[in-house]
Amino acid sequence: MNARGSAAVAVAPLRKWVQSIALGLVVALLAFPAAPARADKIRDLASVGGVRSNQLIGYGLVVGLDGSGDQTTQTPFTTQSVENMLQQFGVNIPAGVTAPQLKNAAAVTITAELPPFAKPGQAIDVTVASIGNAKSIRGGELLMSPLRGADGNVYAIAQGSVVVGGITAKGKSGSSVEKNISASGRIPGGATVERSVPSAFAGTDDLRLNLNSPDFTTVSRIVSTINRTYGSGTARAVDGGTVDVRVPQDPTQKVAWLGTIQNLDVTPGDPPARVVVNSRTGTVVIGSDVRVSAAAVAHGSIQVTISEQPQVSQPGAFSKGQTVVVPSSNVQVSEDGGHMFKFGPGVSLDTIVRAVNQVGASPSDLISILQALKQAGALHADLVVI
Repeated sequence: MNARGSAAVAVAPLRKWVQSIALGLVVALLAFPAAPARADKIRDLASVGGVRSNQLIGYGLVVGLDGSGDQTTQTPFTTQSVENMLQQFGVNIPAGVTAPQLKNAAAVTITAELPPFAKPGQAIDVTVASIGNAKSIRGGELLMSPLRGADGNVYAIAQGSVVVGGITAKGKSGSSVEKNISASGRIPGGATVERSVPSAFAGTDDLRLNLNSPDFTTVSRIVSTINRTYGSGTARAVDGGTVDVRVPQDPTQKVAWLGTIQNLDVTPGDPPARVVVNSRTGTVVIGSDVRVSAAAVAHGSIQVTISEQPQVSQPGAFSKGQTVVVPSSNVQVSEDGGHMFKFGPGVSLDTIVRAVNQVGASPSDLISILQALKQAGALHADLVVI
């Protein structure tokens, strides 16, 4: 046998071996289950009606500052607050005496969020912010201050050391460096709950689930999932953002029942096609379902350049004239970057981004292009400008 015949004999089994491996891979891919659709927990899609947090607000004093407090000549309410506090401890300032000049105190507002089911004795975080002209409240101590709700009742008492994330440094020459804001800070666990908010959770026969993003498809799928798991009639749709669920009367069983319902997996409906534009920062967010009809776009930038070259006019000898400066301006207008690109019918997000990147458009240019496409009826999405 010659060399060519021996090579053919050697290649034949190799080819069969490769074909068998390829066939095995195809069979394995076909047998491998398809990736399931994206599913979310019901607790991530909806909140329980009536289970909500409440905002608290208060007024107080931060003391112990290193000369960075309020200038009391410009903020008299700080001095008044200090005098009222001293009177509560039996210290009276005689009338007619010059108001004390305080540098180590600052008037502040205190805000907090009272979580649902919070009970007396629990601690919550508070945020402290200066309302005067204090430069910094770093290292200050918040004196005991009541926190009130929208009804005027006191629900918590705040007190503690303020933690400030910002920093300010100033030199003798007047130059200064500031990073973040040092006139506000937080007190972790700085307020103690004194009164709980009444909740209707235990006394209701039905619980209501309010969707975070109303959608008829998502509501229908939540109702179907609950009824398929716990029986027909357990849940019913009220509208595009609300689902009513029948629950047991026993509070213990009600909590366990709601916990199991919140852990059910539901595939939410597709979000609407939307383009969100922030005109202040130039941020543009384009949803995955945004489509554009056939359109041609040309976008150019106009540059206006103004240069000032003042000239000195010198009078002649013995003319008794005065030397004056004569302004001389040079104004030029140029239009650059007049690129045109075309969108085919039904193009997707990737095509839009690729076309805009190829012409080197900035975020502000992209905003103008999207607005023009929306006005032309070629952009099939909601254009939201914030």
